[in-house]
Amino acid sequence: MRNFRRRAIATTVLVGWLMLGTSHAGDTDKIKVQGLITSRTGDSLTLKTSDASLTIVITDDTKVQQPKGLGLRKTQMSFAALIPGLKVTVEGAHNEQSQLVAKKITFSGDDLKTAEAIQAGLVPTQQAVATNQQNIEANKVQIASNRERIGNSEQAISQNQQDIQEVSQRFSDLTEFDTKGEATIYFASGSTKISPKDQAALKDLAKNASGLTGYLVEVKGYADSSGNAALNQRLSMDRAQEVVAFLMQNCSVPARRVVAPGAMGTADPAATNETAQGRSENRRVEVKVLVNRGLAGGMN
Repeated sequence: MRNFRRRAIATTVLVGWLMLGTSHAGDTDKIKVQGLITSRTGDSLTLKTSDASLTIVITDDTKVQQPKGLGLRKTQMSFAALIPGLKVTVEGAHNEQSQLVAKKITFSGDDLKTAEAIQAGLVPTQQAVATNQQNIEANKVQIASNRERIGNSEQAISQNQQDIQEVSQRFSDLTEFDTKGEATIYFASGSTKISPKDQAALKDLAKNASGLTGYLVEVKGYADSSGNAALNQRLSMDRAQEVVAFLMQNCSVPARRVVAPGAMGTADPAATNETAQGRSENRRVEVKVLVNRGLAGGMN
């Protein structure tokens, strides 16, 4: 009886050690890395760490999260937030091909704002510099005697141009994409409803995109100059989101293939806002199918 009890105890201890060893081995498969997203496709993203450049595989099961409050709680985010220039932490494990498959990707709200500023801030900054240059020319004519003031303005312009060059270089490095398809969706005044004709155009665009390796869909919404700036900004975003929803729900475009929709308001009008025809051309959403140049021409 005693021998039986001893064997039972020994067996229990052995099983315990084996379970502990198995648990520990599983933990070693888990990997956690931090870095900056430098490029992205629908199936992967390139992460630049302090000492290497890694390819991270993303799937429909990958969780995208942003810490909330003290970081104990997390807000679920869209794949669209994974834009170049975003600093992220990736947790995952290697698959059979030794690729790092992301189980969870987290980032802070401040880092997301910085990444968005890189993409959205370039054009406004260029416009500001152009305006400043025009002002400088006017000052040279009107205030020729005020050399010191003009000198200071020119110095500020020079600094702005340097800043633009740096941002442009970073932006260029992060957006190495070719446009493989595009469509422009038009809306009635104050409306976000997609017409049957434009629904068909979106379906054709999505069908053609499905044959491209690692494609992404970029969506930008616009408004005409009717109404106030805040209303137009919100309306342009609502239109962009309506198109994104249609692509995902009616065209089977996975969420991970849609980049963050842009609300452009009345910026970059396609035509004059002084005529009814011009305003109708400005109430639009521009949709582009993008493929990283390293993958251009590839097929699934």
